[in-house]
Amino acid sequence: MKIVSQIKLPIENEMELFEKKFSGAMSSKVSLLNRITHYVVNRKGKQMRPMFVFLIAKMNNNGEVNERTYRGASVIELIHTATLVHDDVVDDSNRRRGFFSINALWKNKIAVLVGDYLLSKGLLLSIDNDDFDLLKIISVAVREMSEGELLQIEKARSLDITEDVYFEIIRQKTATLIAACCAMGAQSVNAPASEVEKSREFGELIGMAFQIKDDLFDYGDDKIGKPTGIDIKEKKMTLPLIHAINKATSEEKRWLINSVKNHNKDRKRVKEVIAFVKEKGGLEYAIEQMKDYRRRALELLASYPESEYRSSLELMVNYVIDRKK
Repeated sequence: MKIVSQIKLPIENEMELFEKKFSGAMSSKVSLLNRITHYVVNRKGKQMRPMFVFLIAKMNNNGEVNERTYRGASVIELIHTATLVHDDVVDDSNRRRGFFSINALWKNKIAVLVGDYLLSKGLLLSIDNDDFDLLKIISVAVREMSEGELLQIEKARSLDITEDVYFEIIRQKTATLIAACCAMGAQSVNAPASEVEKSREFGELIGMAFQIKDDLFDYGDDKIGKPTGIDIKEKKMTLPLIHAINKATSEEKRWLINSVKNHNKDRKRVKEVIAFVKEKGGLEYAIEQMKDYRRRALELLASYPESEYRSSLELMVNYVIDRKK
């Protein structure tokens, strides 16, 4: 956690004030809703997304942020939280960050309505303040995230994923939200359109690296937060697996696809798939791709003048690659 505190240093005051504003943005006249949103606020994660918004805003605006930056960070967090609540219902998941999910405690119907409520709060926060430029950034991200998830579901049925399709899925599913955070930070301080685009591109690169790192956890050891083989059990085609399929003979390919499609609950078979992927160099290949995204993200950052905000973002890029869970 030490590295996260280090990243947060130049935006500590902003993050403190943000938490107060964010709690306020969730409030309702319905006590059940307040009880649930209070539960959500108290179980937040590392808050990487608002951190991106503030660091990018300050880097683009001589260390200054404004009310729009706070609203932008709140909108991102409200809408992101709404998608997580809905995801838990879709995945029938009972845990979120080690705690019970909302659907586990209050059932699906309430969870879906809470997700809808948070989504509308995010939209209204922008509309009430005429932040239509900020609203457009997050709306595009939500559309892409939905498309990415649906594309992944569609491909899980036939398992015919090429590397290009895989990169498109993770760009939409994961990278697009981090890209939106970075674009939001620059747009909130009225940076020129070219700088907003540069910030968005930086976020997309770091988001791609983040998702490949997540895929690699599936082949790690059980000490990390995510159990191994979980993606295989869910028929998700990850980069190491796609690389192994590309390197396999037609007989091995049939065995691999059959294993993922029809034997994904068989622990012994899943272990054999993991061993095969490692043997074919799938992990090294994915690590190489992830490091390439990191290199490009750092190159982009190097075009900004030196500042504590740039240093924090450099730390963030490396943290994404080096994190243990």
